[in-house]
Amino acid sequence: MSDSSKPVIGIIGGTGDLGSGLAKAWAAAGYKVVIGSRSRDKAVALASELGAGIVGEDNVGAARLADVVVLAVPFASHDATIAEIKDVVQGKIVVDAAVPLVPPKVSTVQLPSAGSAAQIAQGLLGEGVRVVSAFHNVGAAKLHKGGRAECDVLVFSDDKEARNQVIELAGAVANRGVGGGVLANSAAAEALTSVLIWINRQYKVPGAGIAITGLEDANAA
Repeated sequence: MSDSSKPVIGIIGGTGDLGSGLAKAWAAAGYKVVIGSRSRDKAVALASELGAGIVGEDNVGAARLADVVVLAVPFASHDATIAEIKDVVQGKIVVDAAVPLVPPKVSTVQLPSAGSAAQIAQGLLGEGVRVVSAFHNVGAAKLHKGGRAECDVLVFSDDKEARNQVIELAGAVANRGVGGGVLANSAAAEALTSVLIWINRQYKVPGAGIAITGLEDANAA
C-alpha cells in the first residue's frame, strides 16, 4: 500500500528492464508509481501485469502525475524524450539514469562531449528543473529478483536537497544511496557502467554492482 507522505514517482521508460524493475521495487516499498511509455497502451498493460497499484500512462502523462520523474530510457532516445516531457517537469526533480552506451562497443567507455548524459539533461531542461543522476550501476535483474538490490547507488546533483531526496529513494530499492557530489561527477558512474558490462561478460555474472566501503566507520564516528 502506498504512503501518501511519500513522493509519487513517475518512471519514463518504465516498460524497459530497468524502469520496470525500479517500478516493482518502489511499489513494494510503499511508493505510488506511474510508469510511462511512448505507447500508453503498453504502459497500461504492463502496469496491470505488475500490480501493486502501479499505474500506466504515456510519457507526458506519467511525468505530469509525478513528484519525482525518473528517466530510464536508452541514450539513443534520451534527448528526444527530454524534449517531450520538458514542459511538465518544470519545478520537479528529474532523476537521469541514462547511460551513454554506443553499440556495438557497449563495454568500452564512450562519454559524450558534454561530459555526461546528466549534464546534457540539465542543459536541455533548464534551471527550473533539479536534475539528479543515479541508478546507472544497478543491474535490472537485481531489482526484478525482489527485495532490495545488493549494491550501492551513487547519486549526483548540484542541488543538495534534491540529491538527498534521491539518496533516500535509492535506499528503498538497494543497499543504500551514496552521495557522489556535483552533477559533473556523474561521468564517473556513467563510465563505470561499461566497466561493469565488461566484468559481467568476462566473469559470466548476471549483474555486477558496486559497494562503497568505509562508510560504516564514518557513520559511527
